[in-house]
Amino acid sequence: MAKKIEVLAREIRLTGVNDQDYVCLTDIARYKNADASDDLIRNWLRNRNTLEFLGLWEQINNPDFNPVEFDGIRKVAGLNSFTLTPKQWIERTGAIGIQSKAGRYGGTYAHLDVALEFAAWISVEFKLYLIKEFQRLKETERQTLGWDIRRNLAKINYRIHTDAIQTHLIPPELGKAQTSLVYASEADVLNMALFGQTAAQWRGQNPGDKGNIRDQATGAQLVCLSNLENLNALFISQALPQPERLTRLNQIAIQQMKLLTTDDRTPHLPEGKKGK
Repeated sequence: MAKKIEVLAREIRLTGVNDQDYVCLTDIARYKNADASDDLIRNWLRNRNTLEFLGLWEQINNPDFNPVEFDGIRKVAGLNSFTLTPKQWIERTGAIGIQSKAGRYGGTYAHLDVALEFAAWISVEFKLYLIKEFQRLKETERQTLGWDIRRNLAKINYRIHTDAIQTHLIPPELGKAQTSLVYASEADVLNMALFGQTAAQWRGQNPGDKGNIRDQATGAQLVCLSNLENLNALFISQALPQPERLTRLNQIAIQQMKLLTTDDRTPHLPEGKKGK
């Protein structure tokens, strides 16, 4: 899915190619000249220093790069009659560092390494701000991914938890309405142990918030919840009564949350997605 960042009041599109980040050169060129972005890219390509850089990058990163064609292009680079478009560069050499996309929302894209070289040719200031905004985007993605992984882990462990309920607590003759009450009861065992309230109590106190009590959890709480789900499944299999399980889980939750939130040796865990 295409992404965008804003650099010096200019919208710069990004896309993914084989799990690599590619930046729109067309958008970068518009910072210099909005009416002649394609001409700027072609002028940059016909520069001998640019071709030396691109050729070396392809040799390092592209096993299918055509060095024979590249040598032919390099020999005529710098002549007044020499011209080169992104499409010609790709077709003749098999280059992968530059991609040409057609259509209304198309343009010329390049691997981040190449895009930064082009940005420096356009404006050193623009290149520095491009690096800053790209790093900001990656940090946001990293934090979001970390939260999603912990949330998904909690969901997977919740399946283990519900399977234990199904096996040990629900007699076969119960119908769907009755079994759902058992599931909800066991889910609230975990909610009470970790959050100190049931899902219904949280909804009553937060009528305007979206989602549920677990959607508001911090990263540390999600890690702890994942552990509690596994432990409760074990306690259920051991036929421990619910009040005893709740007491044990609450004590464990207190210990784990102290460790996760106060121990300097524990890596910092990002906050959850509030209100989502």
